[in-house]
Amino acid sequence: MLRKISNTATGRAGFAARSAFAQADGISRRSFLQRSGVAAAGLGLASVPLRTVRKADAATTEATAGEVSTKTSICTFCAVGCTVKAEVQGGVWVGQEPAFDSPINVGAHCAKGAAIRDEAIGERRLRTPLKLVDGKWQKVSWEDAINEIGDQMLKIREESGPDSVYWLGSAKTSNEQCYLYRKFAAFWGSNNIDHQARICHSSTVAGVANTWGYGAMTNSFNDMHNSRAIITFGGNPAEAHPVSMLHILKAKEENDAPFIVVDPRFTRTAAHSTEHVQPRPGTDIAVIWGILYHIFDNGWEDKEYINSRVWGMEHVREEVMRWTPEEVERVSGVPGSQLKRVARTLASNKPVCLTWTLGMTQHTIGNNNTRAMPILQLALGNIGQSGGGTNIFRGHDNVQGGTDMGVLCDTLPAYYGLSEGAWKHWSRVWDVDYAYLEKRFASKDLMQAAGTPVSRWYELVVMDKSEIDQPDNMRAMVFWGHSVNSLTRLKAQQEAFAKLDLLVIVDPYTPLSALMGSRQNNTYLLPASSQFETEGSITASNRSIQWREKVVEPLFESKPDHVIMHMFAKKFGFDGEMFKHIKVENGEPSIEDITREINKGTWTIGYTGQSPERLKEHMKYQHTFDKTTLRANGGPLDGEYYGLPWPCWGTPEMAHPGSPNLYDPSVPVAEGGMGFRARYGVEAPADWGGGDLLAGGDEEGVSYPVGSEIKAGYPEFTMAMLKKLGWDTDLSAEEMDVIAKVGGNDIDAVNWKTDISGGIQRVAVKHGCAPYGNARARTVVWTFPDPIPVHREPLYTPRRDLVADYPTYADTRRFRLPVKYASIQEQDFSADFPLVLSSGCLVEHEGGGAKSFANPWLAELQQHMFAQVNPYDANNIGVQDGGMIFLDSPEGGSIRIQARVTESVAKGNVWIPYHFLGKFEGEDLQGLMPDGTGPFVTGESGNIAMTYGYDSVTNIQENKVTICRIRAA
Repeated sequence: MLRKISNTATGRAGFAARSAFAQADGISRRSFLQRSGVAAAGLGLASVPLRTVRKADAATTEATAGEVSTKTSICTFCAVGCTVKAEVQGGVWVGQEPAFDSPINVGAHCAKGAAIRDEAIGERRLRTPLKLVDGKWQKVSWEDAINEIGDQMLKIREESGPDSVYWLGSAKTSNEQCYLYRKFAAFWGSNNIDHQARICHSSTVAGVANTWGYGAMTNSFNDMHNSRAIITFGGNPAEAHPVSMLHILKAKEENDAPFIVVDPRFTRTAAHSTEHVQPRPGTDIAVIWGILYHIFDNGWEDKEYINSRVWGMEHVREEVMRWTPEEVERVSGVPGSQLKRVARTLASNKPVCLTWTLGMTQHTIGNNNTRAMPILQLALGNIGQSGGGTNIFRGHDNVQGGTDMGVLCDTLPAYYGLSEGAWKHWSRVWDVDYAYLEKRFASKDLMQAAGTPVSRWYELVVMDKSEIDQPDNMRAMVFWGHSVNSLTRLKAQQEAFAKLDLLVIVDPYTPLSALMGSRQNNTYLLPASSQFETEGSITASNRSIQWREKVVEPLFESKPDHVIMHMFAKKFGFDGEMFKHIKVENGEPSIEDITREINKGTWTIGYTGQSPERLKEHMKYQHTFDKTTLRANGGPLDGEYYGLPWPCWGTPEMAHPGSPNLYDPSVPVAEGGMGFRARYGVEAPADWGGGDLLAGGDEEGVSYPVGSEIKAGYPEFTMAMLKKLGWDTDLSAEEMDVIAKVGGNDIDAVNWKTDISGGIQRVAVKHGCAPYGNARARTVVWTFPDPIPVHREPLYTPRRDLVADYPTYADTRRFRLPVKYASIQEQDFSADFPLVLSSGCLVEHEGGGAKSFANPWLAELQQHMFAQVNPYDANNIGVQDGGMIFLDSPEGGSIRIQARVTESVAKGNVWIPYHFLGKFEGEDLQGLMPDGTGPFVTGESGNIAMTYGYDSVTNIQENKVTICRIRAA
């Protein structure tokens, strides 16, 4: 049973009271568990997707009497994109049904999805704005909160500049709210903005986008039904993305597809595999090159594909052939004979789908990993194939959309970057003078310079001002839908929290950040509504965009995120410019107007064809979409792909169907096909031997989309290119007028990304061409620290014998701050901290756990923070399964947690989850939480023990490999 939480410290009710609340609201704990299947499954099967969740009976009272209506929404946990059917009676959410019509979840829910209703009705929600006064939480009105916060921020801006306020965004808000937040930061005048993608898949975006053009999942979960083999690197979808396992298992069972899992741990996903490869943590490059060694050595690569669609593979071959089976085993521990078997399996069972998640991204060489895996797929010819591709599973429900909307420190929406040209494009979209925006920043240089990532925000606070590349330290921090315990080095962050002049938290629940740093004053909690109390679009991991209906009106005194943004904009005096073309009614900006503004500006990734009307029609006619191809089979949307996955070229009126599988030239561009993006020029640098970067090959083997009138490789489309082809006459007078205004004195330079009429895209597609060109994928990224992916030992490694052979980088600077590499690795902590430590996700929880641990159904499923420890290591310290241990970090953090003794982790390895909150190095923080809020279950945050380490390109944090010591408590 869920242990009762004391009522004395905070006045909160225990679980018995919560059960009574649930029963009064129409569903008992027992009936919930019976209906969801959790009772039968128990803890051991918590990761298995639940095939049915029957209707929840609502108590009929005077308050809820009336006709029951059904609202369609999307689960707010992971990015699989499962549809939720909510039953509403008298304005109250009274029941939940699975959506069998959804082509993504087909009636399935995981444990989190089955309990999603509690996110909206949960009793532990923040109900009113609060501020901390002399260590006590006091209620405050919205008006007073906005004025007090605003006055302090304006004072900081005047004294220290706009970069001294950090606007940390969220992957939990809609596309429209994410876009508005990035726009808000631009009008405030700072690039110190980021969100969860920085610490989960930023290295994926950088690595993949620099290989073939876009940094996103290439295919879909459903397309895995066509896979003849699946290989997963560093991912545990059975727990992190449970419903995705339905699609994997369908291919495994129906196609007899081998399922290979490469993971240092034997996970619930590995339990379903046909082959489990168990390398030493942090040696992924050795394993990938070890597989590719056998492919090259046996001539199993797709030579024709490489010849026509890939540049630079010969350079990669030189590096790969150094990784003999003997060297691979020395570095990774994986026998060469096993990797030869894996290589033969992949070469013999095509198409192969390759998937990965955070096990590959959260490393100092994360960008190397996320380029090596695509290179493996290019060598086998699996990219641009149905059943192939790289399916990159995203974690939060809108982390893909938040990234696409530019809630990042190094780009504007749609990956336009921060150059003057990018700012001028968005100035045109927003209908404001570029000069006006420039004056909002401390300088033009800072306007075009990347801010600091969330992974390192605290260093802007505590570091000497002379060491940071902005006018002053950061003095105010806004955590908007982000839990701090998902960040590493929590112990080091304590100092930053204590030093901040102002801390603002916008969230439906109380996150750990509200309790950090022993703050006594100038801390505000603003209750945001849940996503079930607003409407808008979100982007699933496969790039399908789905529309959420509003289920209920905002509860308590909570407000939707976009309403709160408008309140701040009004306080700061730029609401008139910011909302110039967005209707604001009773203080609430129109979501649909924001969607249309997104359509007006995001040409680079084709977020332009998905109007609110089209997206709503897709939700209405879910049942017409094929469950494998995602294509509507008849009905009013015949031929369109579910959710209009981007790129959806041109304007909504052009009615492009969306692109389910990226880089597939076997399909016309007008139906979702394309080659690789021409993003890196037309010729490789002389330093790398030059060579044509456009698609090529023998005359009969040139790769181009079916129906293309250009039967060769070609660069991205510009007005000059249209003229050269004679296609400029296809532009309408209205389109020409817009292009002329954009181009000014240089109309020829207007391209497919900056033409806000959509005319250039329309004409390119009319002639069978992808607007972004037709190029080769590149295997060498000459602008990165490691142009060809190489193995480098982690900063904290017990394998000191490998440091000389595979050293890390020299210390450097990036994102306004110094970054340490060699100065850490040269210190040997391995004698005192001999065990390798990594972290990951649990099926019952997500992220920082603020909302899932406040959900009684989920909290009961996993009540103890723990570490998985191999029996050998447990016996050496004298602890048995279930016993308590101290886990110590070389940077000083120490947590007291439960030992789970298991052979799931290899000898010398320890694994911990990172979701828990409410305890900090033995200190119980419950008494610091506002009355009636906080988790049902508390535990030490795993990231107290995680150490310094950041990817060389993106500064994603290193969660997946460090060292530790364990001792019996």
